[in-house]
Amino acid sequence: MLINLTELFSSNGKENTYTCDIDMEALHTKEEDYPVVSKLPVKLRIRNLGDRKLLVQGNAELTLQIPCARCLEPVDCPFKLELDEELDMSKTEADHVQELDEQPYVSGYNLDVDRLLSNELLLNLPIRVLCREDCKGICNRCGANLNHTKCSCDTSSPDPRMSAIQDIFQKFKEV
Repeated sequence: MLINLTELFSSNGKENTYTCDIDMEALHTKEEDYPVVSKLPVKLRIRNLGDRKLLVQGNAELTLQIPCARCLEPVDCPFKLELDEELDMSKTEADHVQELDEQPYVSGYNLDVDRLLSNELLLNLPIRVLCREDCKGICNRCGANLNHTKCSCDTSSPDPRMSAIQDIFQKFKEV
């Protein structure tokens, strides 16, 4: 959803409150897309600080579905985001890029709420998601989920120093 910010520039200290629905259906990253399972409307308070600067404050609640790092089962991860951004509308896009302060969620005088939330979610994504602490993961040979089934794969890893002797045993093994 886009919020037009031009009405806030009429006087210093002017403040508006917005309640916006989240249009985002998934969080898109370079590696993967994480679907949004549930979402509540975003509540934003935007205040004119003067000198073409705006203060954006608010909160958002949504749940992403992220695969478990061990077994790849989908896990619902709730996020409660607190937004607190200062927008300097007097700077050009080149100035933002030069200062490494890119604001891709501001285009002209429009604030893209979904892009703002995407940036906040990317910063708050957990490093590792587990479906449970004692997740057994998947078998590295057959791919079976070890939380649900017990596979009969040989999980013993031979000592690499004994590989020459193991080759001898394989050659003379009775069929």
